Amino acid sequence: MGSGDGGAIVHPGHGGDKGLAALDARIIGCRACPRLVGWREEVARTRRAAFADEEYWGRPVPGFGPPDAALLIIGLAPAAHGANRTGRMFTGDRSGDVLYAALHDVGLASRGTAVGLDDGLELYGVRITSPVHCAPPANKPTPAERDTCRPWLVGELELLRPSLRAVIVLGAFGWRAVLPALAEAGWDVPRPRPVFGHGIHVPLDGLDLFGCFHVSQRNTFTGRLTPAMLREVLRTAARAAGLSITS
Repeated sequence: MGSGDGGAIVHPGHGGDKGLAALDARIIGCRACPRLVGWREEVARTRRAAFADEEYWGRPVPGFGPPDAALLIIGLAPAAHGANRTGRMFTGDRSGDVLYAALHDVGLASRGTAVGLDDGLELYGVRITSPVHCAPPANKPTPAERDTCRPWLVGELELLRPSLRAVIVLGAFGWRAVLPALAEAGWDVPRPRPVFGHGIHVPLDGLDLFGCFHVSQRNTFTGRLTPAMLREVLRTAARAAGLSITS
């Protein structure tokens, strides 16, 4: 799995299930995609002016959330000055502000903001991951990079399977990446493969799969995805996963 992984590196806040914690550690050490390695490390060296005094994470970003999550949220890839800076999914950028505010609104997160690894944020029954774990140039991983990273997602799905009941995929890129990963992890994915759409619901064997527009600034600033739309998908998926939510 993950040719080029660099062995076990301990990541703060990942002390739960040994299998998932070990997977996270191997993800952090991966150097399999030269373009992504070069970009994430260059961004960490040069930094954005607003964060010039901060030390960037500059490595692959593992999933975030409990090892017995019933709901998995799958994005696209870490943002260059968000998760690539902070070391945690959707943390430190405006996309994360939208996602974590909605999770907090429906009772699935302890707070509505995410700024860094030491901010005390907890997720309740929810884990967040992505099909590509390194920040890509222009936020656009290549299909080859997506496919190289797929074994990590397959492994995460396999480890979560005993508790996992629902998955939300944010955006079409993630949708195209998740369907083959689910098939490799043992779920019976229908053919022809279902097409992505906001609000789409695909029942699989013991798993409910939902599509949602990505929480990108393009979508949230233009109103293509509103907070109400996001909360509705979260509530629907949380109910399918058997999680307690606020009304």
